[in-house]
Formats: sequence, structure tokens, C-alpha cells
Amino acid sequence: MPSPRTDLSAFAAGLAARLPGPWTSTYQRHAAYRDQFPQAGQLWDAGLVDHVVSTYVLTHDAVLHGPEHQRLYVTDRPRYPHQFVVAPLHPDGDGIRPHHFEGVAEPDGIAVPDDPARAAAHITRRLLPRYQQALNEVLHHAAEQPEPPHRSAPPQVAQVLTLTYYGDGALGAPYASVPPDARTALYAHGFQYHPHQAAFLLPAAYGEDGRARRIHAVARKLAARGIGVNLRHAAPDTASPSITTTRPAIPAPSGTSTAARHR
Repeated sequence: MPSPRTDLSAFAAGLAARLPGPWTSTYQRHAAYRDQFPQAGQLWDAGLVDHVVSTYVLTHDAVLHGPEHQRLYVTDRPRYPHQFVVAPLHPDGDGIRPHHFEGVAEPDGIAVPDDPARAAAHITRRLLPRYQQALNEVLHHAAEQPEPPHRSAPPQVAQVLTLTYYGDGALGAPYASVPPDARTALYAHGFQYHPHQAAFLLPAAYGEDGRARRIHAVARKLAARGIGVNLRHAAPDTASPSITTTRPAIPAPSGTSTAARHR
């Protein structure tokens, strides 16, 4: 259910004033559930904060803008009234492409106390160093290899997950076709299980760039498990599942995992 908190704006402003270097804060209240996805789709996180924004209706968020194009996403941590969550956002330069994130460990976000001074200390010590390292690696890749590398042949895999683009913008796979070992990776990167369609679907509200990054991250994680990922477009007359983006995600059937990494 929507968060009743009203102190995020003041917290984010206090946090920006205490982080090292020049930081500013921009606060936004959401009129509808779908309004949280434009910023959330840029999250550089595959754990706690990604789970929060893909599971809960959040009525507001804030973005901190710092030196060297650093950006931090700040929002509530539902069910924890004395904490917020903070996570890096992807670099948004024109020359940044999905392949520039290959081999770069996601800096991920953290939960912080609702006291700005203590939260700033946690972020400075635990989050900013790995965020800066990941950002430097991505910018280095962008300078060294602007275009995607040519790959002569795909790696050999034991199983294959096929994700389908449908005509209405939906992207997903029928539940029965998803290998059991792939389900946790889908949950961790924003896919939602929709029982009425019996399918895993990735909301279009994440935007094309946000979905591309999530698909890329899923493919990289599944490749390490011997599972390949294929993308295809449905035939024009294929009935497509629909995605509901006006309510929280529906839990998966018994036996599946949400794959959220709580820290």
C-alpha cells in the first residue's frame, strides 16, 4: 500500500548538504504508480532498492545530483519507518551503451537510517566508493569501445530462455517456459509474475533503456548458470499478455522465490 511518510523531502535535502562535494536534491511526488518508474528504470541496483521499487507503490522519491555526474536515488523503505533506501542511478551520457556495463559489478544501494548525518556517513563509507569505481569502469569502456563488439558465435548453453516482445509493448515469457533456475534472476531485475496471463512480464514503464539494461543483466547472470537468453518478436496475430502498471506486483505461485537481497 502507498507509504504515508511525508519527511522524504527534508531528509533528502539534509542528506545532500552533508555528502562530500557539491550535492543538490530534487524531490518529486507521484500522482500515480506509473510515475515512479522513469527514475526507477535507471537504478544501478539488482538487490534491495530494485526490489523495493518493483514491489511497492511509492508515492514519492528524490534524486541527489553530485559531482562528476553522480546521481543517487532516495525513497522510502516500506515497513521500516526509521529507514530510507539510497541507490546509484546509471550514468546518462549520450555515449553510454548497454555493452559498456559488461563486466562491471553493480554498485547496488543500501538502507540508511532516517537521520541525515548518520545516513551521509553510511553512504560516504559504503556506497560512494563502489559507485565511483563502477562509474569509472563504464566510462572507460565507453571511451575504449564505443560500438558493441562483434561476436562470431554465441556460447554453448544447456538451457534457453526466450523472451518475447508483443505488439502492445509487453515483454516476457510464459511461466511454463521459464527454467526454474532462471526465475530468481527475473524477479531480481524487475520482471513480475502475472497469474492471469501465467507469464513473467517486464513493465514497459521502465522505458526502452531501462528494459535493455535489465535484459542485459539477466542474460549475463543466466549465462553464468548455463542458461542462454533469446529475444524475439511475436507474430502480428499472436495474442499478447497485458501488463498492469497501476498496482504492486502480484506474488509468484508457491515454490518460487522473490530473489530480493535484503541487506
